[in-house]
Amino acid sequence: MELFSQFIDIVLHLDKYLSLLVAEYGLWIYAILFIIIFAETGLVVFPFLPGDSLLFVAGALAALGEGGMDIFVLCGVLLTAAILGNTVNYQIGRFFGPRVFHWENSRFFNKAALEKTHAFYEKHGGKTLIISRFLPLFRTFAPFVAGIGAMGWAKFSMYNLIGAAAWVLSLCFAGYWLGNMPWVKQNLSLLIVGIIAVSLLPAGIGYLQHRRAA
Repeated sequence: MELFSQFIDIVLHLDKYLSLLVAEYGLWIYAILFIIIFAETGLVVFPFLPGDSLLFVAGALAALGEGGMDIFVLCGVLLTAAILGNTVNYQIGRFFGPRVFHWENSRFFNKAALEKTHAFYEKHGGKTLIISRFLPLFRTFAPFVAGIGAMGWAKFSMYNLIGAAAWVLSLCFAGYWLGNMPWVKQNLSLLIVGIIAVSLLPAGIGYLQHRRAA
């Protein structure tokens, strides 16, 4: 329970923790952010990482010039991480195939989220790879499910690139352009909560619709 509380505190005050990391590690922050984004998009056991808010806050810190961060280098690093993450996830899905649907829930694997992503993918096809970039949990499982369904490599690569660019560039530059606004500086934690709430809204609506149908 204590570990969970610490995680929530980090997510809600991501700006403060990220600033501390920048102050301590300098330009190594690029590698740290690369690992986080790669893990969230490339490994199905890390769907809980705060990708949306992380991109926004990183862009805001780049606008403030903390640690010598450059917005274009930042976007290049995180775009590479997002593309490679989905690619690895896709290959893992192709390797394991349909057997994963027989796995049981565990602390690190959410079977229900996988099944919902699969249903969403069946309905919307390749554009799921773009839409899911902006949906927590779904963005972690979407490339995995694409691999399971043996989606063509060329088609996957195209949607992977478009989705990664839309996700990384929109949120990083949103943080960069808004980062110098006084209100944003003073209420960045509140804005992080808003980003998390908006990103979780579609999943919440889907859950309510499912409960109503049941």
